[in-house]
Amino acid sequence: MAFQPEKEISPAELAARMKRGESVYVLDVREPIEWAEGHIPGAKHIPLGRLPERHTELDSEEEVIVVCRSGGRSSLACELLGERGYNVVNMTGGMMSWQDEVE
Repeated sequence: MAFQPEKEISPAELAARMKRGESVYVLDVREPIEWAEGHIPGAKHIPLGRLPERHTELDSEEEVIVVCRSGGRSSLACELLGERGYNVVNMTGGMMSWQDEVE
C-alpha cells in the first residue's frame, strides 16, 4: 500500500471546532506526568507505548485527533493507528502550541 501523508489539524482549528460545539474525539499519547500537568478537556489518555495493546479502546468509526507534547509522538501514533484502519488526524505543534483551556 502506498504511503498516505497524514492529515493534520492546527491547535487553533481544533479549539475553534470545540468552541462551535462540534463533537471531537481527542487522544492524548503523552506520558502520565505530562497528562497530569494539563490536557485538552474531554481528551482520552493512552500513552504512546501502551497504544499497541489499548487501541481497541478507541472508536474506529470516529475521526481521532491525536495530541502529544510537540507533534512527534502523535505522528507515530497516527501511523500506528492508521495501519489499523483508524481515521486519524495529527494536531500540529502538540500541547506546546495549544493556546486554549486545559483541565
